[in-house]
Amino acid sequence: MRQSYTPSIPELQSFTACARLGTTTLAAGHLNLTQSAVSRSLATLEDRLGVALFNRVRKRLVLSPAGHAFLDKAEAILAQLDDASVGVMAFGGRTSILRIAALPSFVRSWLIPRLPGFTAIAPDISLDISARLDPVDFIRDPVDLAIMRKTHQPTGSTAEIILPENLVVVASPALLKGASNLSDTDLLNLPLLQQSTRPTLWLDWFRDGEADPRRALRGARLDHFDMVIDAAIAGLGVGIVPHVIARQSLDRGTLVLASGRKFETGDAYALILPDGQEPSAEVRLFRDWLRAAVRR
Repeated sequence: MRQSYTPSIPELQSFTACARLGTTTLAAGHLNLTQSAVSRSLATLEDRLGVALFNRVRKRLVLSPAGHAFLDKAEAILAQLDDASVGVMAFGGRTSILRIAALPSFVRSWLIPRLPGFTAIAPDISLDISARLDPVDFIRDPVDLAIMRKTHQPTGSTAEIILPENLVVVASPALLKGASNLSDTDLLNLPLLQQSTRPTLWLDWFRDGEADPRRALRGARLDHFDMVIDAAIAGLGVGIVPHVIARQSLDRGTLVLASGRKFETGDAYALILPDGQEPSAEVRLFRDWLRAAVRR
């Protein structure tokens, strides 16, 4: 069997502690070990790698060139192990985990307010939700399902439509000063908030009107729809956003519709699953709950 050159965790911990503290005595106190245990770990590590990681200078340990090259990588490995451990601890005694990648604005405005309904019927499932704008790669990305726009469906996956995407134009009541159902010309006289990852939305809105569309690209640019919502509430301008994302703010009265019409993009929010494998019990349960939540 080929000799293993992979350091043990105690060896890495002893090395990084000595590198930062300068003596085996201080490192031993930091790690709650004996000085001899730290010294043995260093000796074993140097023997394993076949290089001197330290120079001994006046009873202090000074990193050698090899030690300098190794330190950042060793600390990164320990940090990754720590992060992995914290992630596992998040299970909190639950028996399974469901990993979801979803559009950030959809998660914030639509999914999260409804998730207590799912956790009530699935208390043993721990949720791991990550915000994603780009299409998911189910082979590379550690996710079980995605909620994205249908146009972001990756190859090797199936998509089930959740909600069609209808855009509305919104603003704060203070900005509109009681006005409503503005014409396109009126809208162009107001500051228009731009969604930088979908920069043509205002152009699409004005395309069939008589207003000059070139003016539609002027205005503050923001990355996400929830940022556009917040900016509109603050009175910075008029936003064009999916109705499903603006609905809470409209219901609260912090935003109002600036135009009476909606714009159907032809796209939709979709539940996306990888092909070639039977959905797990957790995925099936979430899918059934999601279908019911959409119907409600």
